[in-house]
Amino acid sequence: MNSFHVKQVKQDLIQWIRDCFETNGKGCNAVLGISGGKDSTIAAALCVEALGKDRVIGVMMPNGVQSDIADSQAVCQHLGIQNFEINIQDAYNAISAQVGAKISLTEQSKINLAPRLRMSTLYAVAQSLNGRVINTSNKSEAWIGYSTRYGDGVGDFAPLLNLTATEVIALGKELNLPEYLVVKAPADGLTGKTDEDKLGFTYQALDRYIRTGEIENAEWKEKIDRLHKINSFKTKLMPSFPYER
Repeated sequence: MNSFHVKQVKQDLIQWIRDCFETNGKGCNAVLGISGGKDSTIAAALCVEALGKDRVIGVMMPNGVQSDIADSQAVCQHLGIQNFEINIQDAYNAISAQVGAKISLTEQSKINLAPRLRMSTLYAVAQSLNGRVINTSNKSEAWIGYSTRYGDGVGDFAPLLNLTATEVIALGKELNLPEYLVVKAPADGLTGKTDEDKLGFTYQALDRYIRTGEIENAEWKEKIDRLHKINSFKTKLMPSFPYER
C-alpha cells in the first residue's frame, strides 16, 4: 500500500468528478449526506474542489438525537457549503409502527430502515434542487458488505468506492481537512460501538489484505473471506431473467 500516490489520486479524483458531472449532470449540484465521519467529509471536500462550494449541498439526517451532530455541522461550516438538517425520526417511527403492526420487525430490519430513509431523503433533496447524489462508501466497507443495500450503498456517483479506508484517510490529510474528522473512529451511531468493535478486526489489517493478500491473523482472514463471499451480492446488479427476442 506504500505505492499510493495521494497527490496524483487527489487531482485525478477531482477531474473525475468534474467529468462525471459534465457528462451526466451538467450544471447540477452534488448532494450528499454529512454524517461527521471521514468518508462523507472527504467526499464533500472533493466535490467542493471539483465543482465549487456553491454547487455542493450537505444534508444532515439524524434519527432523533445524534450525539456527534456538531461534527456534521463543523464539516459544512469548514467547507462553506449550503446545508440542511432533516430529522428522519418521525418517518422512522411511523413506518416502524405501521410495519410492526403487521409483522414482527427484526432488529436488523430496524437498523437498516434508517439508512434507507436517509437515501430517500437525499434523493428528494437532489431531485428538488437539481442535484446528483454522491455515494460516500469506501472499498473496505464494500469489500465486506458493510453497508445497507438501497441505503448508504447506492448513489449516482461513487468517488471513494475504489479506495480503502487507509487511502481515504491519506486523501483527507492531503486535502488539509481538520484531523479529528479525518481520523475519527468510524461508527454506525446506533449501537455505541465502533465499526472495528462490531467487525472483530481492524481496517488497517483489512486494507492490507485487500491490497496485498497478506494477513497474519487466521481468524480475521476467515471472517473477512466469509463476509466478502456472503455480501458480494450487494455490489452487483439485481439478477434479471435473460429473455431476448
